[in-house]
Amino acid sequence: MSPQSGGTRTDRRSWLKPSTWHLRTRLVLLAMALLVAICGAVGLFSYASMDSFLTRQLDDQLSQAAKLSNSPGRIPLGGPNGRRDPLDPGGQSVGTLNARILDGQVNSAGFLASDTTRSPLSAADKEILLALSTGSSPVDRTLSNGDYRLVAVETNFGDVLVTGLPLAAKDSTLASLVWTFVFVSLGGIALIGLAGTILIRRTMQPLEQLSDVATRVSRLPLDAGEVALAVRVPPSNSNPGTEVGSVGHALNLMLDNVANALEARQKSETKVRQFVADASHELRTPLTAIRGYTELMRMTENFTPDGRKSLARVQSQSERMTTLVEDLLLLARLDEGQPLKLTEVDLTQLVIETVSDEKIIAPGHNWHLELPDDPLAVRGDASQLRQVLVNLLSNARKHTAPGTTVTTAVKSADGSAVVTVTDDGAGIPPGFVDHVFSRFARADASRAGQAPASGPAASEGTSGLGLSIVQSIIEAHGGTVTVRSQPGFTEFTLRLPVAADQTQGDAPSS
Repeated sequence: MSPQSGGTRTDRRSWLKPSTWHLRTRLVLLAMALLVAICGAVGLFSYASMDSFLTRQLDDQLSQAAKLSNSPGRIPLGGPNGRRDPLDPGGQSVGTLNARILDGQVNSAGFLASDTTRSPLSAADKEILLALSTGSSPVDRTLSNGDYRLVAVETNFGDVLVTGLPLAAKDSTLASLVWTFVFVSLGGIALIGLAGTILIRRTMQPLEQLSDVATRVSRLPLDAGEVALAVRVPPSNSNPGTEVGSVGHALNLMLDNVANALEARQKSETKVRQFVADASHELRTPLTAIRGYTELMRMTENFTPDGRKSLARVQSQSERMTTLVEDLLLLARLDEGQPLKLTEVDLTQLVIETVSDEKIIAPGHNWHLELPDDPLAVRGDASQLRQVLVNLLSNARKHTAPGTTVTTAVKSADGSAVVTVTDDGAGIPPGFVDHVFSRFARADASRAGQAPASGPAASEGTSGLGLSIVQSIIEAHGGTVTVRSQPGFTEFTLRLPVAADQTQGDAPSS
């Protein structure tokens, strides 16, 4: 089954659930359903009223016709003197049925034709007439000439006169009434549906504007940085005097509260950022003095072996503190959004130089390069991009055991420069992968089991700021950084926009 047919079936199923319909659709259908119910009730009442009226009118005509047939002054066929012939057409309408029943036999009967002649009754018609009871209300029966309303009256002469009038005129009138009402109702329903759709859509526009405001707010990056929450519901839709206005007014109050909270958060972050920047800047001077005096004491003073070891620890920790202060100062500057010193940077050459430095620091690791045949240039800050590569490579060096293979690859893909740093170390725990770029996040044991007992990495601690700096620098350059990890495989991927005049070509070499 194609996706298109699957989508059509899903849409069809959603239409079967009224709870998934738009409010305006439900309102229009509800209005039309109410109109259908009203039209149906009015139609039934009108039909019943008209049927009752026409039946009474027909009964009156039937009574007059029966009296006319039973009026005195004519000699009946084979009957006594002194009353009218029941088959005399005088004063009766076309289609009128007259019959005389004597001794249980219909001895004179017929339908009045347009030429005043009488058409005879069939045997079935006579059976129906004989079954009529005298003195009862008129009844409807179906005869060979159509539907009739019949009445049987017993005369003073001992015979029974049956008079009937056709129901065709009544049925025609009722049918005309039904069709007229149906067409008028359908036209009214269609008009109400069209007008209701237009009016309800116009009435629902304020709700759509509220939804639009909420949607725009939901797309704003509110998690960090300075946020100008200027989106508000317009005054025309935020009047508390109406239902929609009450919702709009409440939404504006909520947005005001959120804006105040964001402003307070931004002020707090600015103060903290400024404090970190000032503290880092101020700490650089005493740390430089500590390192200088430590170096001077090592050159001018004689220490015992324990004293030299303690002095070396002081120098090591001061260097570590200096690195931490520099990292904090860099993050504070990146958070402030200071402009980058953009130049055209040869990313290939930068990778070669950084990996070469790491080879000297950690000769126990296997360092591999995969580079394109042609140089790959990007627009960026060379010193910060170097810091990114240093942090990624030192991260692989510090958190993997000697003998680990670290591969750095450069290529061009989809208009971006892609740099990957891959190692075959222990990997990152699944629960920590989502937090590797958070500040002060560390999971040393997961990457190497334990810190190396000797070698350059033995005296190096990790501040948990390296990968956070990587992410901040790459995002400041308009790029992205991602990580994938599993036991025996960890890969960091950088994507940066290539320089405008950069030609693509990424044949790898090692």
